Amino acid sequence: MALLKGPGRLRLLGLVAVIGVCCLGFAVLADEVVERETQSFDETVVRSLRRTDDPRIPVGPKWLLAAARDVTSLGSGTVLALITVGVCGFLMLIRRFRSLLLVAGSTVGGALVNSLLKHFFARPRPSVVPHLAEAFAPSFPSGHAMLSAIVYLTLGALLSELTERSRLKAYVLGMAVLLSFLVGLTRVYLGVHYLTDIIGGWMMGLAWALLTVLLVRGAKRTSPALRDEVRKGASGPEEMPPDPA
Repeated sequence: MALLKGPGRLRLLGLVAVIGVCCLGFAVLADEVVERETQSFDETVVRSLRRTDDPRIPVGPKWLLAAARDVTSLGSGTVLALITVGVCGFLMLIRRFRSLLLVAGSTVGGALVNSLLKHFFARPRPSVVPHLAEAFAPSFPSGHAMLSAIVYLTLGALLSELTERSRLKAYVLGMAVLLSFLVGLTRVYLGVHYLTDIIGGWMMGLAWALLTVLLVRGAKRTSPALRDEVRKGASGPEEMPPDPA
């Protein structure tokens, strides 16, 4: 239980505090969305990203639209599912079934929670400008923002366990945050989400990813470190016993 003593205890309390703040922030934002207190602001933001003489055309150079569509696909269900399956396949090959369950459970559970929240709030998609990408489900919270945060931050946290160097940890986590951030912004740029949809998705995605981190750290207290698991896995699964039940 060393993680519950000294600096480890502070880190644990910090993670719990951030999760609490994210959940509270989401609840406050959701209440404002339901009361339509953010509607005027949201519509202003969406309109500001289109040309005033033709709302079908987004602001910026022509290549920016193509780039936005490329980036937004990084948060699509198909791409995130492929990434998750690929990572889970690797974890299966190195016989780290506990880590596999955490990654798969985080992604699948997050997708279910997002779907429930979308249908509970049932917020319509923006209608003030034409959509520049396909969108079907209700708008709040953004599935792209929430699920990209869950997948990329969870994987970033797992990868950061492979090194003790602070710079490498910061780089991996920073790239995960950057990907989630860019995916969210493209949804507003393409006119398929309000900004508050994105913020809500980010908050819930961060909370869910941090919850997964807590579970990973809890598992490490009763099993070998994930870093050692992966390094041993590189030498072949036959050299590694399966995780204890």
